[in-house]
Amino acid sequence: MPELPEVENLRRGLVRAIVGQKIKRVEVRRSKIVSGKGNIRPASFKKKREFERGLQGEVFSAIERRAKNLIFRFRSNKVLLAHLKMSGQFAYYSERRGFRMFSNDKAVNAPRLPDGQGGVRKNAKPAPLIGGHPIELSEHHLPNKHTHIIFQLSRGVLYYNDTRMFGYLLYYPDSQAFEQENHFGLFGSEPLSRNFTAKYLHNSLKNKKGNIKSVLMGQKIVTGLGNIYTDECLFAARILPYRPASSLSPRETTKLHKVIVNILRRAIKTGGSSVATYRLLDETRGNYAREHQVYGKAGKQCPLCHKPLAKMLIQSRTTVFCPRCQK
Repeated sequence: MPELPEVENLRRGLVRAIVGQKIKRVEVRRSKIVSGKGNIRPASFKKKREFERGLQGEVFSAIERRAKNLIFRFRSNKVLLAHLKMSGQFAYYSERRGFRMFSNDKAVNAPRLPDGQGGVRKNAKPAPLIGGHPIELSEHHLPNKHTHIIFQLSRGVLYYNDTRMFGYLLYYPDSQAFEQENHFGLFGSEPLSRNFTAKYLHNSLKNKKGNIKSVLMGQKIVTGLGNIYTDECLFAARILPYRPASSLSPRETTKLHKVIVNILRRAIKTGGSSVATYRLLDETRGNYAREHQVYGKAGKQCPLCHKPLAKMLIQSRTTVFCPRCQK
């Protein structure tokens, strides 16, 4: 599942691609995707109809991120909430050939707008700008069997694809309805915000039950951290992942705060960690995985002491650490 740096890079790419565009038409091809948040959720035709009718004619005004969620806002005050979960993906086609997603990108040869059936014309070379978990090259003709939502925009088309269908996109008629159902105020501090300070982290941890890794991944103290970045941050701070969170000294929490901020900033700058099948919106891979010190490296040498890295399960997640360097 993508973590904060990957979702933030996707958000930035989508802002450049679709903010300011009008939704001319919406087609929901799989009602389950718009019917709720649980992995097991019944398809709702009512939700499908509300989604399609509610978003037609709307103009994207902003795209925000809260933890691992994407929040699409419209000029009318309507809201769309998206979570990619395990295999969600956005694919964007621009009507302009040579569309640049970022100022330093090479031009991408994008096909012409979709035909009246919502599909890309066969004589156009598929060159989508993909963000999230990529479809196989053989599946680049869109829509395909994994395409569940199609947004026809004023200057292009946006597809939501999801092979495992755990992700969701939920429509809200106004920001009040969105806030009432999604209690993001219960989430912890955004780690790159001014509210996330060393003092805040220490005060939040000092009476906290549970091990430090579980607490960091719990989203109630700091948001957006998952298995990858908790392993990396705890190694950089030289803290064992199974230590009680309340046992950390002020000096240790100060160091942990510093490495969380620095690692996340570095990961965003380098495009995030392209592990498994994750990609950026321009379909390039993030480069931060090359800088991983411990994640996914159980049994290999510690980059500091050169002893084998150990592993254990914490919350059913494989956790990698150095029993010698981390205390």
